[in-house]
Amino acid sequence: MRLQPLGKTGLPVSSLGLGAAEIGFTGMGQAAATELLHFAIDHGINVIDTAAGYETSEERIGSALGPRRRQCVLVSKCGWAEEGETSPASWTEESIGRSIDRSLARLRTDHVDVMLLHSCDRPVLERGEALAALRKAQEAGKVRFIGYSGDGEAAEFACRLEEVSVIETSINICDQANIETVLPAARKAHVGVLAKRPLANGAWRPLEEIHPAYREYVRPYADRFRTMGVKLAEWGATEMRWAEAALRFALAQPGVHVALAGSARFEHLFDNLQAARRGPLPKEMVDRLRQAFGQAESRSGEKWGALR
Repeated sequence: MRLQPLGKTGLPVSSLGLGAAEIGFTGMGQAAATELLHFAIDHGINVIDTAAGYETSEERIGSALGPRRRQCVLVSKCGWAEEGETSPASWTEESIGRSIDRSLARLRTDHVDVMLLHSCDRPVLERGEALAALRKAQEAGKVRFIGYSGDGEAAEFACRLEEVSVIETSINICDQANIETVLPAARKAHVGVLAKRPLANGAWRPLEEIHPAYREYVRPYADRFRTMGVKLAEWGATEMRWAEAALRFALAQPGVHVALAGSARFEHLFDNLQAARRGPLPKEMVDRLRQAFGQAESRSGEKWGALR
């Protein structure tokens, strides 16, 4: 898989990254996680994205990588409490420092390539204590580049901060708000962009087929997808499935460097690899999906902001 620089970081990254939330949230065992991670690396994926709040994900990755750690651009996130809920204490310099050290221990590494603040709001960014904690970790060699994971106004603001080199934000066919706001700010600042949820959580699938851990989380995506009412076959794309169209839609957005697709199944990971290698979706199809989103938003009578 072709590598490109991740914005101003210069880190060489694959266009497809492995989102490792599912490794933690679906109860995947160590052997299965190791096999999945090695398969991804063997097939050219070098971006592995995890977080302190993804249950057992960091531990599974740390146990799996070993000497292959050097082949990866390892991304994690800090600022969430142990139980997975944010609290005011989560954004103090002390708690973030502890979170980073805990992540390094779990990942069995002396540094992460990118550490992101995990979805704090704009006032937290403006106060500066959280970013100061990341700068301190960076100066200590624990973190190479720092950034922010989130959406909307906070992500747009983060792009304008000198310390921020990477943004992880939601970009998908059912969640297009950040295309209009965050991506232009990221391009202007030469910030690296990791697109999260590029597969829109499989919004086209029946909810009963979704893992129970994700079912309610997926519902608003599925509702938007139904409202959009798009059918690939009507556009002549009879050989393309929605997972491919969605992934390539995200990769077609100017400023996106990596699409982070999570998977617990080898066949899905292989399909994502094949789709990414076909490159961005043709402009005509991108334009149609952008139009379908705008029309559905208008019919709904409300502004479709970024989804969680």
